[in-house]
Amino acid sequence: RRVHGGIFVLLNYFMWKLDELQFVNTTLKSLPIDPIEETYTRSVSNACFSLVSPTPLKNPRLVCFSVSALELLGLDSSETQRPDFAEYMCGNRVMKGARPAAHCYCGHQFGYFSGQLGDGATMYLGECINQKGERWECQFKGAGKTPYSRSADGRKVLRSSVREFLCSEINFFLGIPTTRCGSIVTSDSRVVRDIYYNGNNINERCTVILRIAETFLRFGSFEIFKETDPITGRAGPSAGNSQLLKQMLDFTCKTFYPSIFEGASSSQERWSAMYKEIVTRTAKLVAKWQCFGFCHGVLNTDNMSITGVTIDYGPFGYMEYFDRDFICNGSDGSGRYSYKAQPEMCRWNCEKLGEAFSLVLPSENWKPHLDSFNKIFENEYYDIMRRKLGLAEQHQSDNVLIDSLFDVMEKTKADFTQTFRILCDFEIKNKNKIIEKILNNCASSEVLISLLKTKISFIKPNIPEQPLMQLLMLSTQNPQLLAVQFGASDPQSIIQELEEEANKWKERKKLLKKIEEIKQENVEERKNKNKELWIEWFNIYINRLENEKIINEKRLNEMKKINPRIVLRNWIAQKVIDSVEKGENDLIKSTLELFQNPFSDSNLNNSLENPEEKDIISKEIEEPASANTACIGVT
Repeated sequence: RRVHGGIFVLLNYFMWKLDELQFVNTTLKSLPIDPIEETYTRSVSNACFSLVSPTPLKNPRLVCFSVSALELLGLDSSETQRPDFAEYMCGNRVMKGARPAAHCYCGHQFGYFSGQLGDGATMYLGECINQKGERWECQFKGAGKTPYSRSADGRKVLRSSVREFLCSEINFFLGIPTTRCGSIVTSDSRVVRDIYYNGNNINERCTVILRIAETFLRFGSFEIFKETDPITGRAGPSAGNSQLLKQMLDFTCKTFYPSIFEGASSSQERWSAMYKEIVTRTAKLVAKWQCFGFCHGVLNTDNMSITGVTIDYGPFGYMEYFDRDFICNGSDGSGRYSYKAQPEMCRWNCEKLGEAFSLVLPSENWKPHLDSFNKIFENEYYDIMRRKLGLAEQHQSDNVLIDSLFDVMEKTKADFTQTFRILCDFEIKNKNKIIEKILNNCASSEVLISLLKTKISFIKPNIPEQPLMQLLMLSTQNPQLLAVQFGASDPQSIIQELEEEANKWKERKKLLKKIEEIKQENVEERKNKNKELWIEWFNIYINRLENEKIINEKRLNEMKKINPRIVLRNWIAQKVIDSVEKGENDLIKSTLELFQNPFSDSNLNNSLENPEEKDIISKEIEEPASANTACIGVT
């Protein structure tokens, strides 16, 4: 037996029924609760949670479930066959021992402090202790309004729910730290959504997913103590409450970093060491994202986990054709959260977390740990990339080899996932064959143009170009007059915004010019040029492999263990969504099964890895309104 929170857990392995789940609800018992129980929108001061009740759904029904995720709670998968299982998994019935609540947090969104945000569409249910003595928190997403819903309805729809369900599960099986999804339940209840933000509203099915994680505390959880921000004029609802911050820090450290809590001799040492570990985990997490071509899309501080896992799946995207400037969020016209920007943005978020700690932890106790972020990221990134290339030993030239590979991939617009999987079959004797396979998986001219048009659709200047030029001229001639016109005390912030607008117009023109160049290209010449680039890179790669002591067969087998055959591409997600919306659940189940073995060559569903179909989908997204259909309008 093992004692955990007063509960004796039998270690012999058996699974529980729904009403036997061992809820302990440590977080809710350890942190203050809002005394007001109504769900009207309000500012919640000096509390971390507000008690709530799920809003019932009409005719809920189970779409899909993950056995391995439900096992984290100790739940017997046969319970999914219960007639009332969907009722429990959407909140129509509350599981015995669960205590629904919504978490209060703040956040920096797109670089600006937004004040109170909170769980507007998610609900904490509690923490379960499973048969192994492990503690897992579970929550609903899409179960109705909370005090933090603001003007929203607290609901999620089938599209976004399917995407999060599938992506959290494949990320887990790829080895990327992530929250999990135990189930997805849809219903006959409807909400109005404007998918493409163009005024064409549709009624969509309300859907609830069961999320599972060690905790859903995030960087923004500690920003509720922030004093008034000088730029936005907003403050956290518990601004300056240092006692509550200390309580949260100790709870977080004791619960999720117990070795640090027990080993530290003082609070300052404890919090500093915990911050160091959070920075380390975050740096390693984003390194893994980069190595698998995953783009989160909304790296605000409220979407960063305090335990270093992927959290809050919104407009994410797996990169298809390699592009360092890849953007998966249609609202991110500036590219703040682009693929190449992710490491720097995660570091920036860690800095904001340190600033949140500064109310009780002097900066000299956390800033040195922040300074180590880039080195930790680089070590993790290049270690994984060496494995992806089958390099068992570390050589001084490896970083250059890896960087040059991505240079060639970008110039030739090679498919990210397929390129690395094709390399798993590379031997010196079949070099030409491998190069030809890679070239066949590079973007065609038509696809390149559609991708560029999608990029252009994301860049949305707020000021027409001609008036913008006039304002920029005024900013150089009479900046004070410019400030007066905009009602600002300092012209510099206005000038910065104008320059950002000018950069949007510049980027649009650059992309339009690129489209015209592609239209004029000779396809055969382009392919020959791409082939030369790949031959040059493979010659360097071959020289590097000659320094390896590992035998060829073992090298290729090891590469197949880290280079997946399949990831959640947007067109795959859309195909599954279309199927589920028709009431057909077989495809989502088979896709989940496929994603649970992403490195395997067996049991592949050809319809989900057919390059020709992928190209067809790419051609269909030429119009901006339908670009990236699985990423836009993810609510």
